[in-house]
Amino acid sequence: MLTFRPSRSWQEIVAPYARANHRRALGQLLNTALPFLLLMAALIYGAWSHPLLTFPLALPAVFLLVRLFAIQHDCGHGSFFASRRANDLLGRAIGLVTLTPYAFWRDSHAIHHATSGNLDRRGTGDITTLTVREYLALSLWRRLLYRAYRHPTVLFGLGPVYMFVLKNRIPTGSPFRHKKLWSSILGTDLALAAIVMLMVLTVGGRVFMLAYLPVILLAAATGIWLFYIQHQFEHAYWAPGAGWNFRKAALQGSSFYDLPAVLHWLTGYIGFHHIHHVCSKIPNYHLRECFNQNPEFRDVRRLTLRASLKCLRLSLWDEEQQLLVPFRQLLGK
Repeated sequence: MLTFRPSRSWQEIVAPYARANHRRALGQLLNTALPFLLLMAALIYGAWSHPLLTFPLALPAVFLLVRLFAIQHDCGHGSFFASRRANDLLGRAIGLVTLTPYAFWRDSHAIHHATSGNLDRRGTGDITTLTVREYLALSLWRRLLYRAYRHPTVLFGLGPVYMFVLKNRIPTGSPFRHKKLWSSILGTDLALAAIVMLMVLTVGGRVFMLAYLPVILLAAATGIWLFYIQHQFEHAYWAPGAGWNFRKAALQGSSFYDLPAVLHWLTGYIGFHHIHHVCSKIPNYHLRECFNQNPEFRDVRRLTLRASLKCLRLSLWDEEQQLLVPFRQLLGK
């Protein structure tokens, strides 16, 4: 297990970076939103006239949408701009493009940050992960359901459709006890209905869906993969509530996903996820700088793109070995 003993406190280390920079924020918004809108306009035109010629534009549009979600993510943490109002306005606007009710997602994601790696507080804003002991105690039917849930085709195929097309559209719980969440989801739904109607009346429903649906679903699958690999790797961190430690959960339970430079840019530098969990107030445009200037953040396990693919088989937390393990390790149990 890694040990972390910086010469300074973590608060001192992150403080210079946990500040919004309006110039960088506006620059990032412009170099992401404008190309995305231009690509979507080209895809809509192509779906109407020359679909084969414009189809290659879908991939860059997918990654720019992922980058827009990273900006929305920063808005939810109140870090992209200094003004909370500006963050919330931008977050809600981007939420219409990413099909994500902003306030609902922001609140559940805050719970994820407060409970990541805590075995006693699983279930909100995370990917369901059972311990070996819990899995072995299940009936055969429930084991099969968990295996199906953890299969890549479900997590990254059906999962994005369920999450972004269905779950994000339907409020749950009491509308009287959770007024803010209901208004976030229903308000987003109404705005989306108006946008879809406008597109149907102007470019046509078929053309709009041919252009937008592949982009949003591929972006959603990419986003879920990034969220998965940020916490689902062999030497992750899980602990019972009494022994859970926030810093260890951040530094040992959040990956340093060492991507090629262009992918770091396209994913909003979320690969420096261990830094993000230490201090969520650091905007994405400061994460690389914080990493480069502070060796304390380089003393962590590095996960490369190639190595990350092996994490697809990991499905259960082994409390004895303190490792995430595959189902095949249970043969004979």
